[in-house]
Amino acid sequence: MLKHDNGNGVFDSGFDPGFLDVLDKHPENSDRIKNIVSILKRGPISPYISWHFPTPALIPHLLSFHTPEYINELVGADKEGGKMLCVNTFLNPGSWEAALLAAGTTLSSMKHILDGHGKIAYALVRPPGHHAQPSQADGYCFLNNAGLAVQLALDSGYKKVAVIDIDVHYGNGTAEGFYRSNKVLTISLHMNHGSWGPSHPQNGTIDELGEGEGYGYNLNIPLPNGTGNNGYIYAFNELVVPSIHKFGPDMVVLVIGQDSSAFDPNGRQCLTMEGYRKIGRIAHGLATRHSDGRLLIVQEGGYHVTYSAYCVHATLEGVLNLPLPLLEDPIGYYPEDETFSVKVIQDIKKYQKDKLLL
Repeated sequence: MLKHDNGNGVFDSGFDPGFLDVLDKHPENSDRIKNIVSILKRGPISPYISWHFPTPALIPHLLSFHTPEYINELVGADKEGGKMLCVNTFLNPGSWEAALLAAGTTLSSMKHILDGHGKIAYALVRPPGHHAQPSQADGYCFLNNAGLAVQLALDSGYKKVAVIDIDVHYGNGTAEGFYRSNKVLTISLHMNHGSWGPSHPQNGTIDELGEGEGYGYNLNIPLPNGTGNNGYIYAFNELVVPSIHKFGPDMVVLVIGQDSSAFDPNGRQCLTMEGYRKIGRIAHGLATRHSDGRLLIVQEGGYHVTYSAYCVHATLEGVLNLPLPLLEDPIGYYPEDETFSVKVIQDIKKYQKDKLLL
C-alpha cells in the first residue's frame, strides 16, 4: 500500500505552476501510514496489538458494493498506466494494487471478527475509501473499504450494521452505497463543507436522510469549524449514542480519519488526542452494549504526518478502554468554540426529532 504515489504539486492538485522551487507531496502519501505503523509497533500501546497480513481483494469481492462498469474503468485505467479519475484523485502505476490490498485488508479484518478470532480489528489501509461510491471515484478514494466490509457482515448473516464516520469529510460514498437500506445506519460527523463537484454530489447536510426503506437511516452531523473535543463529545452524546441505541446494531464499524485534528492541513475541527481517546471509549461502550464487543475500525484520512499517528494511538487507547492515557499530547491544547458548536448540535437534534428520527 506504500507504493501508491499521488505525486507532487500545489497541495493536492498535482499542478506545477512552474515558478515554485518546492512542491507539496500530495497530502495522502505513504509517510502518514509509515508513522502510524511505527507508533503502533514501538509506542506504549504495542503490547495490546497483534499483527496480521492479508491478501488483496479479488474482483468478485468488489462487486458486492461497486458496479461492474466502474471496476472495469479502474482496471482499464491501470492498464493504460493511470489517469486522474476526478479532481485531486490520481490512479498511478502501483495504485490499483494498493487499492486491492487496502480492500482485502479491510475484508480480512472484518472476517477476523466474523470468524471469532477477536472482537476488535483495525484495518490500517491506504488509499482511503469512504468517498468511493458504487460507480464513482472521489476524494483520494478508489474502492470503498468500509462499505465492502459492511456488506460482508450482512452477507454473513448479520442483521444490522452501524457505521460511525469521524473523518473530517462527509463519508458520502458509504452513505450512498446504503442510502436505500434499513439494514445499515450510516452516521457521519464532518466539517460543513458541502458538495465539492461532480464526483461528490452529496452535500452532507442534515436533510440527506436516506431514501425508500433507507429513509431515516442516514444521519449527517455537519459541524462548524473549530468544534473541538467538547463539541464532538456533545454531538456523540446527544445524537450518535441515542441513534445507535434506537437502531440496535449487531455489528459496529468505526471509520476514523485524523484530519479532524487541530493541526491537520485538510481540516479545521480542532480535535486533540484526548478527543479521539474519548470517541474511541464511546465506540467501545456502544459495541459492548449492542454487538457483544464486535468493533471494526477502518482508517481513512489524516494528513499531519506526525500528529495523525499520535491521534490513532489515542483512538485505539479509547477503543481498548484503557484506564489511563499511555501517551501525552506532544503539541497541546487548542481552543474550541464550544458555545457555537452546542447551538449547531441542538439545532440538528431538533431537526431529527421533528422528523421523528430520534
